[in-house]
Amino acid sequence: MTSVRHPYDTLTGATLLTGALAAQEAGVVPATIRKWVQLGHLRPAGRQGRSHLYRLEDVFAAERATRRRTAPASGAVSAPHG
Repeated sequence: MTSVRHPYDTLTGATLLTGALAAQEAGVVPATIRKWVQLGHLRPAGRQGRSHLYRLEDVFAAERATRRRTAPASGAVSAPHG
């Protein structure tokens, strides 16, 4: 069995993941990772060839920030229709 070596951030020692792997870890599709970058919720931490690399903790922070923005307000009651 071979182990997969991921690049790491030399400043923090954090493991860096490609967009596809980061998406898999966060339970989203790769397009969501690209959208978070486009919206400024996530920044690449490096590159490997043409691929952007992301810190897993940054991906999870972007996911939490996005979910907070899309979650309905706690205790919100909708007006009755009719």
